[in-house]
Amino acid sequence: MAQLIKVTLPNYLSNLPIPDTAGGWFRLSLRDWISLIPPFACVAGATYVSYLAFCPKARAPPCGKVNPKILKNSPKVVDIIDVEDITEKAVFCRCWRSKNWPYCDGSHGTYNKENDDNVGPLIVKKE
Repeated sequence: MAQLIKVTLPNYLSNLPIPDTAGGWFRLSLRDWISLIPPFACVAGATYVSYLAFCPKARAPPCGKVNPKILKNSPKVVDIIDVEDITEKAVFCRCWRSKNWPYCDGSHGTYNKENDDNVGPLIVKKE
């Protein structure tokens, strides 16, 4: 690594065909322009990553909605489950992605991976 930083990289940069004047850019050959692509790509990539990291307006705004599709025509989603109906245990969805609402179908696994979250189901046991 030291060889790369102390010798190889400085030698590579010193051999790049960077002109001394603004007019010199117009006199570069096609081969010179091709040799400048890797350093320009690195600078452009670092600039773009910095822009995304430090400019909040560059990132897409979060959705803001917890419930993407369940009973959207209702002003409030309310489910009532009688505890007497639970035999041993019931597993309820808390990520709002279940296709078997209000019961969990494991959709939170995909949701967690896509959103870097850790939501899981609510488990009710009868003792």
